[in-house]
Amino acid sequence: MPGTVTVVKVAVGDVVAAGQSLLVVEAMKMEHVISAPHAGTVTELDVVAGSTVAMDQVLAVVTPEETGETGESGTTGGEATA
Repeated sequence: MPGTVTVVKVAVGDVVAAGQSLLVVEAMKMEHVISAPHAGTVTELDVVAGSTVAMDQVLAVVTPEETGETGESGTTGGEATA
């Protein structure tokens, strides 16, 4: 949804848990918490506090943490979108 980023709680390189809040977007006079879709590392963060965001804009990318003994990771990174 279109709005304004009011709070950024993470930085690129931060390790996050599934469901951890990444940032807050104010839209339609309401605050919307954007959460990590899964555990992993923040590999992209394309906004700062005060940024105006558009509907469906990618705000952050969380790359899944490696799993299993073979070191294989998830197939794709999770995207947090407006």
